[in-house]
Amino acid sequence: MNAFSETDNLANIVEIDDASDSRLDDIRNLNKSDSRPDLPGGKGLVIAEGNLIVPRLVRSRFPLRAIFGTPSKLAVLADALSTEEAKIAATVPWYSLSREIMAEAAGFDLHRGLLASADRAPELSPAEVYRGAKTLALLEGVGDHENIGALFRNAAGMGVDGVLFGAACADPLYRRSVRVSMGHVLTVPFATLEGTTTTWQRSLQELKDEGFRTVSMTPSGTVNLWDAMDTEKVAILVGAEGSGLTEHAMAATDVRARIPMSAGTDSLNVATSAAIAFYERLRAIAG
Repeated sequence: MNAFSETDNLANIVEIDDASDSRLDDIRNLNKSDSRPDLPGGKGLVIAEGNLIVPRLVRSRFPLRAIFGTPSKLAVLADALSTEEAKIAATVPWYSLSREIMAEAAGFDLHRGLLASADRAPELSPAEVYRGAKTLALLEGVGDHENIGALFRNAAGMGVDGVLFGAACADPLYRRSVRVSMGHVLTVPFATLEGTTTTWQRSLQELKDEGFRTVSMTPSGTVNLWDAMDTEKVAILVGAEGSGLTEHAMAATDVRARIPMSAGTDSLNVATSAAIAFYERLRAIAG
């Protein structure tokens, strides 16, 4: 199906031949750490890249603003969109520009040749994420955007219902997190728990009151991971690379679980560890 013909979106395509055009401000300086448009304190936009991720942004809860691409990439996107996605995409402008103009505006070469921007939606409350859920991931101190993106991709692939953030975590809507997650950070519900580095753990009581078994993943765990997953509701806690979960967090959980490791190795990357936990949870649910 061609979204242009189905939705008359062809009328929305605007050619841009000047990198300084203000209509490119949504994607300007994507490589500048202090002025990029996806900074929460700046424009606070959500930026999606490529033909796999842009459709996920289109159908997400984040209000679409514009689509930017080379002519060939816009044509591919138009053919790939479903009817419902095409209707949404037709409500915003599509900007056609060369790869060189896009690179000049963004600050680097975007070989995927396709971007979309959206406004941030109001963040969900923790209750909106955990009510009705059976499996949750909970992060503390995870500051690496690629790890957050990989974790969301793993969560989406293995049936995790939502993600909760404790203290000191990086922005999950940073462009790199969105890209590494393959857009799943836009579709898996997430929320931030209230509190500081030493007080957010009190929110774990809310999960316990909702029937969740809270499981800390740590090399010093007292039980093997798979023995902690066989219960109706589970919240799986993972921490930062190197330091892992704080003692405050682990003390507030029901179980400390470990992944048995070969001699000489004590832990795995946080996203990898989380993926193993998600898989063991799937196995427990399957019986």
